[in-house]
Amino acid sequence: MAVERTFSIIKPDATKRNLTGAINALIEQAGLRIIAQKRLRMSRAEAETFYAVHRERPFFGELVDFMTSGPVVVQVLEGENAIAKYREIMGATDPAKAAPGTIRKLHGRNVGENSVHGSDAPETAVTEIGQFFSGNEIVG
Repeated sequence: MAVERTFSIIKPDATKRNLTGAINALIEQAGLRIIAQKRLRMSRAEAETFYAVHRERPFFGELVDFMTSGPVVVQVLEGENAIAKYREIMGATDPAKAAPGTIRKLHGRNVGENSVHGSDAPETAVTEIGQFFSGNEIVG
């Protein structure tokens, strides 16, 4: 198995409810290490860049509004098969369909307010990490 890195966002719905520690505990219990983390308020430009793949979709404006509505916690996670492992512990996008014990089942409210984001592929992880972290901020 390969040690890899993935990107995570703890979204505004979760930071508003003070769930950063609870979500971090689930990440660490799954065997992933948090090797970079910072709390920030995403600018509109950052959110539009981050979600550019969805620009033509009808929910794009709502998504950008939501992601800029409050603080987020951006993270770099590391571990064996980190991308797949994190996607597994996040759970399905719709919390109602997420497996028991997953972050979204435990903390998500609905498809829009589902508490976390995680990279879906190695290339995506590199791009997403690079948008929010410089090399010296990542301490493995």
